[in-house]
Amino acid sequence: MSADAVVETSGLEAVYGTGDGVGPVDLRIGAGQSVLVLGPSGSGKSTLLRLLHGAVPYAVHAQVDGVVNVAGRPVAGTGIAGLADVVGVVAQDPESGVCLPDVLDEVAFPLENLAVEPAAIGPLVRTALERAGAAGLAGRATAELSGGELQRVALAAAVAASPRLLLLDEPTSMLDADGIDAVRRALDVVRHETEAACVLVEHRLDELAGDAGAAGLPERWIVLGTDGRVRHDVAVGDLTAPMLRDLVGEGCWLPLDLELRALLGDGATGSEGAGESLAARLLRELGGDDATPAPDAAPRPAPLDAPILRAHRLAVSRGPRARRREVLHDIDLELRPGTTTALVGANGSGKSTLLTCLAGLDRPAAGTVDGPRAGLVFQNPEHQFTAITVRQEIGHGLPADAAPRVEEALAHFGLTRLADHSPYRLSGGQKRRLSLAAMLVHEHPFLLADEPGFGLDRHASVGVLRALRDVAAAGRGVLFSSHDLRAVAGYADRVLVLADGTLLADTTPLELLRDEPLLERAGLRPPALLRRLATEVDDGPALVAVLRAMDAAALALRVAA
Repeated sequence: MSADAVVETSGLEAVYGTGDGVGPVDLRIGAGQSVLVLGPSGSGKSTLLRLLHGAVPYAVHAQVDGVVNVAGRPVAGTGIAGLADVVGVVAQDPESGVCLPDVLDEVAFPLENLAVEPAAIGPLVRTALERAGAAGLAGRATAELSGGELQRVALAAAVAASPRLLLLDEPTSMLDADGIDAVRRALDVVRHETEAACVLVEHRLDELAGDAGAAGLPERWIVLGTDGRVRHDVAVGDLTAPMLRDLVGEGCWLPLDLELRALLGDGATGSEGAGESLAARLLRELGGDDATPAPDAAPRPAPLDAPILRAHRLAVSRGPRARRREVLHDIDLELRPGTTTALVGANGSGKSTLLTCLAGLDRPAAGTVDGPRAGLVFQNPEHQFTAITVRQEIGHGLPADAAPRVEEALAHFGLTRLADHSPYRLSGGQKRRLSLAAMLVHEHPFLLADEPGFGLDRHASVGVLRALRDVAAAGRGVLFSSHDLRAVAGYADRVLVLADGTLLADTTPLELLRDEPLLERAGLRPPALLRRLATEVDDGPALVAVLRAMDAAALALRVAA
């Protein structure tokens, strides 16, 4: 291994029993270098990270070939524990990595395992929590934290021991704007204040990049294709318009500056001439047919006797009796058939708790929930699974004659080839698609979805959002939580804004994007694209038209790719 290399692989390949996998990958990452790994759902991004710290094959079985060395140590024979002093990991699912009941103990745990001097542990824990934007969580119980709060704690634990290699698997997937800022700061610390190498898997590139655009992301990109092989290993400054179109065609999200180049060509600077706005140019060049539903897909007016899901003066508390904490209070809302409603707010604002309470899984401390039983798609798909195959999971609870409906759902969500696989052995994005398909086939009058875009690539995300739109068009009510304000603006008719455990506003996407005080109070920060479009469009339908035109163009590149 080269003296200055933190990671070096040769012919590295992993193949699961299903035939899926990643590689072969030849990779060299030097000290202080940051690498972004991207690709469609199921391309092997998480598997590549697991190979680098030994989780594959030591914890997750696969046939592994080739060589991988980290910090001068062969991963084969060294194992996970033998790399603990040089590798920090933030897993895609923070619940899989957070294991102790107290936040401070959780962050201290890796330091204690490495026999750090007891007097030094406290200051190191505080520094790590500050770097992860989680200082306010000190003293909290991990069981009381939201998914986004858990992710911040996992990030703090990963950086606490100042590892030589930091592996982050979609660290922003559950985070609000402040959490994404914390990840960005942590990456800056890794890049500029330490000699650590960093390998990052991420979908939400526009939000992670921030106003800096592509310049705010790691300088080296490794792109995996659907077959798990490396399609590109390139410096971000060397990306050409054809390469960018290939990335969009593979399902990758891009920061705004690069997405414009992919969709409009190398001449797309974002500064339009002759008085034409960016919104107008996008509609002119990309078209906007998807913005107007076909007559048979248009939302149907709900009949007067249609069911309503209603919460009145709702309050919910969480935690053990001695330290019970009020999560929600004074919630009044109504959900009606034929409408897609988004639920937004910062981490810990109560979004998941509100959804589980509306679904009847959390008992109110006060107030009432009235209406038909709603179907719920969990934030963590595995919490929903009950069967041993994908096909059985979709068909669970359905009558015997529902087989055609199950096969239709498999095909619609791109799961047919995985029908006989275990739900638990799918990639994160595949699990998300399965959880949504399994709930949609039951045709509840109301569908609740907690972060339905979590872990999905561009194409899969658009497919899920269109599925939710179609559910509403068929006369059912939809409520989905999301940190992705672009998804909210493109597919929600209405937005409920949560902060400090109560509803701040019941508004429309465009009104929300134009209300700076409301955005600030709710801890929301729209990406540059939305901020710009919100100032250029005349009304909500025009904003929807632009965003859906961009989505349709991305899907068209998939056909051409």
